[in-house]
Amino acid sequence: MSLNNIFNIAGSGMSAQTVRLNTTASNIANAENISGDKDTVYKSKHPLFTASLESAHGNMSGLSGVKVTEIIESSKPVQKRYEPSNSIADKDGYVYMTNVNLVEEMANMIAASRAYQNNVEVMSTAKQMLMSTLKLGQ
Repeated sequence: MSLNNIFNIAGSGMSAQTVRLNTTASNIANAENISGDKDTVYKSKHPLFTASLESAHGNMSGLSGVKVTEIIESSKPVQKRYEPSNSIADKDGYVYMTNVNLVEEMANMIAASRAYQNNVEVMSTAKQMLMSTLKLGQ
């Protein structure tokens, strides 16, 4: 594995964590949304990561990074609240609240931030190793 691959892998990890942070931020921004229809209320979303493999000469030679394959909607049920005085309530007087759990989203944001920082540290260490290698010839 060359140092170039290390930079590519860490870079793809940083890109994936950026998507994770943006998705989490969107969930937090919509945490208080309500709707008069359970099908249109905001549902929390989460990115699905997969490892990408590079192939050389028809063989899988190793890991080349991580990518976001899709952003999936949570299957958790939405909250139903009886509020007949609310202007957007359905015909039975119910409003539907999003299924976003703020505590879970904050923990997810911290984990994504730490994973991003770990990838930054990997790139920094690889850069230092490369610079030390180049200085050997002086």
